[in-house]
Amino acid sequence: MIEMATRAQKLKMESLDRYLPLLRETDLRLMSAAGGGPTATPGRLRADPEALEAILRSDRLFEVLFRNPERDPLLSASPFLVFWVLVHRVARDLETSPFVEERIGPRRSVPVFDVASLQDFLAQGWRRAFRAEPLASYTRVTSGSVRERNARGWHRRRFSDLDPLRLAQLVEAVPDHQRPPALRRLGDLALFLSGVFPEHVAAHPLEPRHVERLRRLLNASGPEEVVRAASPEKGLWLLEWLGRAAYRLAGYEEVIAVGEGFGRGRRVLNLLTGRYLYPSRQRWFPGTSG
Repeated sequence: MIEMATRAQKLKMESLDRYLPLLRETDLRLMSAAGGGPTATPGRLRADPEALEAILRSDRLFEVLFRNPERDPLLSASPFLVFWVLVHRVARDLETSPFVEERIGPRRSVPVFDVASLQDFLAQGWRRAFRAEPLASYTRVTSGSVRERNARGWHRRRFSDLDPLRLAQLVEAVPDHQRPPALRRLGDLALFLSGVFPEHVAAHPLEPRHVERLRRLLNASGPEEVVRAASPEKGLWLLEWLGRAAYRLAGYEEVIAVGEGFGRGRRVLNLLTGRYLYPSRQRWFPGTSG
């Protein structure tokens, strides 16, 4: 029992070391003020995972960020803290939810009663941070166009951080040591699009020629039966295939764990989006199509 407790504490510290640098000093001061008491000083929060988690789960911090619907939380805190708090709020919501709604298309959703698996998915603190990090990153995306020359002359090609095919081409082009983070980014993109914009994904599934190109770029077996399907879930299934393949190839231990639970991760983001993001979704994620 002592050994298990020590290992659990080590994992918490590793998670803290990895994600604490993403918080701004103003975030820590905001959390300290919301927590109150001698255990909630910025210095203590940097060194105490338990105190940090308690404040992230607290009603007080949630109210500070979201009590005024006319004030954008992103004006008060960093995107990472805002989404970290929301993921913790979803984890709390799941403790009392008999089922969750899974969106499978425009104005289409189905109830999912396997809430226990979602609770288990978010039970570990690093997974809550792991889901907040890419959400924060997509509040700013890079897009535009470049001029390229081929056998037919010059042409203009558009690029975007939100284009799975272009990102997969980047994975192929980067040196070997840069492939794991690029692959993780591709997995994150598949999860972000299917979790936060499921209706758009369902209405605009990957085209068969793009699936074939992605399959070659990733050297992954492809979902032939899904490509042929006419189900409204087709777009979500294709991105799930892409996300699983990218996470698996990334080689990170924690990413593989998330890849195996891709569907659970998507449902968590569906819940977070449905309850907390819809009023601000387009404003918080510029460059996306909902």
